[in-house]
Amino acid sequence: MSSECVWCNERSIVDIEDQVYWELPDGSRSIEITATPSLFCSSCHAVYLDEKLAADLEDQLFLIDRNELSSSISFSKLMALPKMLKKNYFNFKSE
Repeated sequence: MSSECVWCNERSIVDIEDQVYWELPDGSRSIEITATPSLFCSSCHAVYLDEKLAADLEDQLFLIDRNELSSSISFSKLMALPKMLKKNYFNFKSE
């Protein structure tokens, strides 16, 4: 992960865990994901996710049975859910 803030370019990034709210890939609803590894800039106070982590989270939500998700789940439990597909075949960036 970068130690430079993507918003203000200061080198004041701290790793934290925070809750995020994510829209499901089918657009049916959003869920709260608690204890999500996040980045906090002590200079501009921005809280955001690393780009790769956000992509991994999005892929996981695409690959699992979303019907079983409650309105809130921890990041570690979400990422441990079994996948219905081996990979996201619609993610052409990882090719």
